[in-house]
Formats: sequence, structure tokens, C-alpha cells
Amino acid sequence: MSKNKVDNIQFSRRDFLKLGVAGTAAATLAGSRLLKNIDNITAAEAAVAFYLEAYPTSPLILSPFNDQLPIPKAMAPIAKSEVGTWANPPGSAAGQQNSYGNEKHQLYCDNPKVGYADPIVYKIDLRVSTHSFTTSQVLPIDKSGKPTASYDAAGNTYPAGAVRDLPASTIYGYNGTFPGPRINAEYGKPVLVRFANHLDENPDNLDRQDFGAPDYTFLAHLHNGHTAPESDGNPNYTMNYGPKTHGYLPGTWCDNLYLNWPAGGDDREKQSFLWFHDHRMDHTGSNVYKGMVGLYPIYDPKNGMDMGDETQGLRLPGVRTNNVDGSFDVEYDIPLAFYDCRLDDGTTMHSDIHDGAGEFPDAKNPRIHPEWWGKTFFRHFPNHGFVGDIFTVNGTAYPMLEVKRRKYRMRFLDASIARIYEFKLMSSTGGPKASKDLGYAGDDLQGQYRITDGQQCMKFTQIATDGGLMPFAMTRDSFEIWPGKRREVIVDFTKYQDGTPTKKGDVIYLTNVMKMNDGRIWNNSSRAGLDPNYKIPVMKIVIGDDAPDNSVLPAPTKLLRATPPLPSITSADWKSMMNNRLIFEVQRGSAGGEIEWLINGAPFDPTLPAVSLKNPAGKRPLAQQKLGSFALWEIKNGGGGWVHPFHFHMEEHQTVMRNGKMVIPKADAAHPDDGSKEDLIALDGGESVIIYRGFRDFVGHYVGHCHNLAHEDHAMMFGWDIVA
Repeated sequence: MSKNKVDNIQFSRRDFLKLGVAGTAAATLAGSRLLKNIDNITAAEAAVAFYLEAYPTSPLILSPFNDQLPIPKAMAPIAKSEVGTWANPPGSAAGQQNSYGNEKHQLYCDNPKVGYADPIVYKIDLRVSTHSFTTSQVLPIDKSGKPTASYDAAGNTYPAGAVRDLPASTIYGYNGTFPGPRINAEYGKPVLVRFANHLDENPDNLDRQDFGAPDYTFLAHLHNGHTAPESDGNPNYTMNYGPKTHGYLPGTWCDNLYLNWPAGGDDREKQSFLWFHDHRMDHTGSNVYKGMVGLYPIYDPKNGMDMGDETQGLRLPGVRTNNVDGSFDVEYDIPLAFYDCRLDDGTTMHSDIHDGAGEFPDAKNPRIHPEWWGKTFFRHFPNHGFVGDIFTVNGTAYPMLEVKRRKYRMRFLDASIARIYEFKLMSSTGGPKASKDLGYAGDDLQGQYRITDGQQCMKFTQIATDGGLMPFAMTRDSFEIWPGKRREVIVDFTKYQDGTPTKKGDVIYLTNVMKMNDGRIWNNSSRAGLDPNYKIPVMKIVIGDDAPDNSVLPAPTKLLRATPPLPSITSADWKSMMNNRLIFEVQRGSAGGEIEWLINGAPFDPTLPAVSLKNPAGKRPLAQQKLGSFALWEIKNGGGGWVHPFHFHMEEHQTVMRNGKMVIPKADAAHPDDGSKEDLIALDGGESVIIYRGFRDFVGHYVGHCHNLAHEDHAMMFGWDIVA
């Protein structure tokens, strides 16, 4: 076969960029010539084929809102007696941080600065497994909403109109589940998690498909734990230390130490809901989409403030049960991980840049995969960022949750690749109707169901953002949640917003009202004008029996958690920080269409800290900060109509300016969460945001990146250092 034929092409991502192929042309050619004449594609045409902008329509779930919402129980720690029998037990000595024997923990629990007891130890195995999103039967439909043929792994074809059971999808999961374990943590009690890589093991001979790190590496990141870099799970560190590659290889392990100690020992820096996910360079999105998601609520027992006991402290909803294994569960405190997916239709061509790099040779792409019908479909590098057409909560599509007539604490996490949600609580007399039956087609089929008569019936009381408890609770009709972000709310299920009491059997729908056809920006939202017909029920909530309730809804004037002080804006320190701030612009690359995502005109380089754009002082400083220092950083959106959820590792920040206007003490109306600590900036199109950050307790390499994971995986990330 000629060297120009597809089978012999081994492109890297950098090679592809050099070709300068425009995204629009790629979509056009890949949709025509590729399908007709695969065997006669030149190298340049093959590169085009690697960027195919086509997506399947998932089969319609026929019986939504019947599967119970899974609520993960707290994971049990490993008994001390068992840890003592390990061949390589955890510890603070040199060589004890990973199986390579080349790293140690920078700051261990017994350090006088921390002064904690030995960590509680957990073990999590990375495993190949399967996951089912629904028990419902499905109807295969095409992009017009019409019944269509379907397939199975045995090579059988089923005619249009045949109702099917979905096959389980292959996942890479923490302990082989999706979502993975829930670790209920507490400040003052450090946690050490041994992550062990078994992704090379496939005893059931599962088809791995064409996504997930092709070398089966992983890199676990506690988002946004205050951790030393060797436990942070970031590629900027891992590429230079530890495994010295993209991630931890099969057969290896690492011990990530989470001190559960606030930055600088300052109680005002305490957080309340973290999550852990994969961060393997170039394949973060595919590994997360393949199942590497875990939950990490963190409680504050100091003075009983927020320890999961509604009779103490702030008296937030929660009834705590201490388990004999050392873990604890909290009833009426529910984490909700949102994740949108697509299922293969068996006729959509599989082809993108990662195929061109020869990363998935077993898939023999570009080609269609009828044997993958009904399993998760992923495209590594879509034009705007990958969005799905099925919405799931805690790994279940359109679940049902029965609640007691009392108050609940709900912890929202957006674990999607690119989708932003806006949630409301709605009632509906007519109930959900399939979008296809309402005459919708194409992108309007996303979400599968609508409540045409949906009306807001309850409000949220927001108590926390991704940075932890807010200074004061906030009443919300709706709220946005961007990829990687968390929002915590209290919902009182005893009454509606007009004061009418609820009754047993009443039904409420958690409803997404943000229409977002692709990962670039929303089409409709409360901020951009709602589409009155776009009301997608994501979860059905059924009112049950009465239950005791000792929780208290925080008054709007009740201080929950004070934010750390900012320098006076009239001080010399502030003026110096403003003039010497570091400036980073996120932007689209120019290597032919929307092919690469850059920061300050450069792709991510794990060997060097980034260089700031020229600041008002006329300097371009390196992204290096002195240990114990504080600084102002500016993040600019380079335009093009994209929004970017921009995330910084290690410490939370406070937003101080948005588009040149101070947001302290009064936050921007479009971004009310700016008044609290956060670890992720909601960066609207063309915006500039200035944040105040601290750099305490640890030295080493960290990263900042877009949490639209298609952007992160294609170079929208930069390294920065803390130096002694």
C-alpha cells in the first residue's frame, strides 16, 4: 500500500497543525469523499478526515424518570492493620510517594506547620468495566427524530421501529464504577489515597473503543484540593517528576496526600465540595468522559460548624451517621454529578486527529462501527467542544429521586466535557414529552424530553460555590453551572414558592433551561433570552412522607464563611499589584481553522512556566510566584464568541474586577458568585477578569487551563510555579 494511504499514516497532533487544514473544509470533505473512497485518501486528505464534525443521534429512552437516582455511600477506609501489611506502605520518607520510588511527600501530616495525625488511607483501583445509563428500553431514531435501523456486536441489523435494550458501555472507572467512590472528608483529618493502575487488565475482553488514554495511563487530580504538586495530579509536574511522562503507567501506583488543611491554615479558606477526576495530558476529556469521576465532599467539624449534623453550627441540612469502619454518611445531603453523553448510532463515521496519530489502531478508523451501537460515542476534538444529547445525574439518565417533606442540601457538580447548564425547579401538569413527538429534529433533540407547560415552582437558597461556603446565602430562581464548577443549594420541599404546602406524591422537575447546541456558547439562557420552549427535565423529584427536620435555612444576613481580606484598593500595595499583574489571554490558534487552543499565543509547554503579556509596568514576567506571596492575575478572553471555564489549581481566588469594573463589594449581576471564593472563572466572550490569588504552603509546578476539556486537551493550558 502507498505511503499516502490511511493505514500507513502516523500523524502527531503537531504534524496535523502544520497542514493548516481549515475546520469547515474538514467537515465538508470528511462528509463526502471519505465516505465514498476511503482507500484513496492522500496524507493531507487523511488529516482532514481526522477532524470530522459529525455526531450520532442517541436512541430515545422510552421510559425516563423511573430509575432511582444513585446516591453514593461513603467509601470505607483501609484498616490500619491492613495498611501495615502492604509491601510498600504509605509514609513520609523519600521514595514513598509512588511505585517508582523517586518522590516523597513535600509536607506530611506530622509537620509542625500542620500538626495532624497520620492520614486516613483509601485505596482506589483504576479498572476497565462496564456501565449502563438506564434500564429502560430505547427506540433508535435518526437526526429527524424518525425510527431508524440499529445493530449489535454480533453483526445483526434490526429494522426501523425495533425497540432495543441498550448494551453496557465500556468505562475506565475508579474502582470500576461511574461515578467513582465518594470520600467524605473532614478538615483536620488528612486523607491519603493510593491510586493503582489496572487499566491494562481486561479480563472480560471488553471492546475499549476509540477513546481513553491509548497507553492506559491515568493522572488523578483532586479538583481543587490544596495539595503539594506531587499529589495534585497535574501534567506540568508529572511530565518532569514522578513518572516523567503523561501519567502513571499500568502496573504503577501513586499516593496522593490530601491534608484537608486550609491554605495558610486560615479557616476562611476552607472548602466544602471537591471532586477528583483524571488529568492525563492530551486525554483528560476522553478519560473523564470514559468514567474517571469521583466525589469528595469536605466537612468542617470545628465548633460543629459544618460537620453534617444539622443540630450544630450553621445547622445546614444533614443527619450524620458514623460508621464502624471509620467513615460517615450524611442523609439529606446529596451530591449530584451532571454529565451529558451521546450513544453510537452505528452509522456515524469515526475519525479525528487522535486516530491520525495512530493511537487507536484496533479501531481501524476512519470507518463506521455498527458493533458499537448504543455505547458511548466520543470525538476528541470537535470544533467547539463535545456536547451530548442524553443528560445524566450520578451516571443515570433521567433518574427519579423521592424526597421527604423537609429541607435538603444538594451539591451540584458539572462533570460534563463542555456543556453549561442553567437549572430551575419546575412543575408540569402534562409531564415530559419526547422532543421528537413535538416535531423537533437535529440539535433540538438534545435532552430528548421537554415539559412544554413547565413553570417555576420553587427557589434555591445557594450556600456555596466551588470555593466553599459563601459569605451569605443567596436566593436564586435559577443558577448556571459551568464545567468543573460546583454549586451547593438548600431546597425546602415542604412548600412551593408561593407558600402553598407540598403534598405526598407531588412531582417537581429539576429542569435545564440553557439551550447549548455546541460547546462554543449557549444559544439561550436567562442572561441571553430564554427559549420558552426549551425546558429539559433532567431529574424527577417526587415528594414523599414527612420527616423530622432540625436544619435552619440561613437568613440572608447570616454570615456563613467570611472571605479573606483584600488589600485596600487605595493602598500602594494594590497599585503595585495592578501595575505588575500577570496577564494571560486565552485564544484560538491560527493553524488553519479552530484547530488548537492557545494561551498568550503559545500551546502548553510542560518544561517552562508561561510568560505574561506585557503588563502596565511594561514587563512580561514569568508565571512564577514567591512562596507565601499574593498577586493579581488577569485572564482575558481573546474573542471568537467562545466562553471558557478557566480553572487554576492549588488555591482559590477572589474575583476583584470584571471588564474593568470592581466587583467588590457588589458582584456583577451576570456573575453573582464573583462575591465569593472560586477555583474556576466563568469567562464570557471577550471578557477580562482580574483575580486575587495566594501562593502558600507548597513549592513546585502547577497549571491553569480551560475546563472545556476539548480545549485543555488541545493546548489551552499553561504552567506556573511557586518558588521558595
